[in-house]
Amino acid sequence: MDLLERLVTIFAENGYIAVFLALLLCGAGIPIPEDITLVAGGIIAGLGYANAHVMAAVTMAGVLIGDAGMFLLGHHFGEHLLQWRPIALLMPPRRYAKMQDKFERYGNRLMFFARFLPGMRTAVYITAGATHRVTFVRFLLLDGLAALISVPFWVYLGYFGANRREWLGMWLRRGQSSLWVLSGLVVLAILVLWWRHRKRKLQARQ
Repeated sequence: MDLLERLVTIFAENGYIAVFLALLLCGAGIPIPEDITLVAGGIIAGLGYANAHVMAAVTMAGVLIGDAGMFLLGHHFGEHLLQWRPIALLMPPRRYAKMQDKFERYGNRLMFFARFLPGMRTAVYITAGATHRVTFVRFLLLDGLAALISVPFWVYLGYFGANRREWLGMWLRRGQSSLWVLSGLVVLAILVLWWRHRKRKLQARQ
């Protein structure tokens, strides 16, 4: 929890802009856990230093802009990006090759679920851009849908646990598995809605 406490102190002193910039760094692959950053943003809202709903909007913007930046870097520079030292350290050629293979096998599903796989997000987003098989709009839709699940979850977890640190610590440990369950329920709900819509269209044609 030491990192969390340090982030809470920094965010409380500097407000929304500090949270936003920290999330841009997370998106760029800097080793700051995104979930801890989001929780810290929620905590300062819970302590009265920020508005929880504004914080959710700011963090959503920071997450999406950071992710979009990595996608666009991959899209414009492709494999040449691997020659940049910061990117080469983050994603050596062997890892890039593995990511390409996973992307070919799983495609859109990988872009969606990468948000719930710490340590893989930046590599997946760069690869998605570099392949030129995914439009920027599709990337934003898939990433945005995943972010709509994960970002509010972490921010409001921090908000409600701001003054209950033991409870918060427990849910931080459970958080990733809870997110998987939540994302599965969302996907299931979307499939059910799609199936009902398709069924109505078929009935209307008969």
